[in-house]
Amino acid sequence: MKTGIIGLPQVGKTSLFRILTKAHLSEGAYANPREAHIGVAKVPDDRLDRLAALYNPKKLTHTSVEYVDVGAIGQEALKDTAYSAHLRNVDALAHVVRAFDDPAVPHTGEIDPLHDIKNVEFDLMVSDLGQIEKRLERLEKDLKKMKTPELEKEFELLTRANAHLGTEKPLREMAMTAEDKKRIKGFMFLSEKPMLFVLNIGESTELGKELDEAVSQYKLTEIASRPNAAATAICGKVEAELAEMSDEDAAEFLSSYGLTESGLTRLIRTTYKLLGLISFFTAGEDECRAWQIPAHTRAQEGAGAIHSDLEKYFIRAETIRWDQLLEAGSEANARAKGTLRLEGKDYIVQDGDVMHIRHSG
Repeated sequence: MKTGIIGLPQVGKTSLFRILTKAHLSEGAYANPREAHIGVAKVPDDRLDRLAALYNPKKLTHTSVEYVDVGAIGQEALKDTAYSAHLRNVDALAHVVRAFDDPAVPHTGEIDPLHDIKNVEFDLMVSDLGQIEKRLERLEKDLKKMKTPELEKEFELLTRANAHLGTEKPLREMAMTAEDKKRIKGFMFLSEKPMLFVLNIGESTELGKELDEAVSQYKLTEIASRPNAAATAICGKVEAELAEMSDEDAAEFLSSYGLTESGLTRLIRTTYKLLGLISFFTAGEDECRAWQIPAHTRAQEGAGAIHSDLEKYFIRAETIRWDQLLEAGSEANARAKGTLRLEGKDYIVQDGDVMHIRHSG
């Protein structure tokens, strides 16, 4: 899963990228504002950590998310082919929005997250409109030479997309069939990508409460409830301090703010949900590991996430919920209690399932 981090100047997006990926980049790394920086963040999962405490494995492997940080966004930047190409190749966008007031960090005008969001959304839609108009011109010429069902369907879909964007609504909100999505996929439209709005708020003594209320306080509830969109809040300043601490010190520091988890944990979890992803686990003395799959995945296809041979030679999946396994204390106890069960290839894998794949390979 690859997520592009975008935002206007001075919103804290590069700081967020550094904290997420623990990337140590020199100031010189940002000499070219159109260059992209790529880093990988481990996905925190308390369920996996607790399974590891039960098995004490030789190896512990979390899933990961790839983040791409690009320079400040705007219509001029999006005209740069290299810049827009970095964003077209991601699965989702995380738009960092400034909601903090800091005299040391320049800002023109009032702090207005909703206004900034609308401006960036407009720029993404203008970029997509340019692509669509060029393709429609080409299709009109091709259809005059020879009409084919495929060209006609593409023309109809892009005409509809053009009209939708004309109402100043991003393509992620346009109703499309699976066939439509397949047909439009190659264009990699920016306003079609799932969007996570990330409010970067200021530090305060009641930070836990303010993070919980930030989305409604800054009037993002409605925009975040639209199709393929979500919102969360972080405090970049606090996250930067947390990144330098040990787990024990971080837990104490969070507690002092009335928090039980970091904003980054919440951010990654919200991204997972937005993209329709879940995690299942494999557990044993050699390794405890989380596997990332789309929701509604069948057991046989889920086995393929581990290895293609497991999907090919799949027989059954020994399955149990992570919390039931912890409660039982061992697989043997779970089997005796009847909570460890055998599932066939059409079983829909649930978030938090612990699975052992039986196969004939």
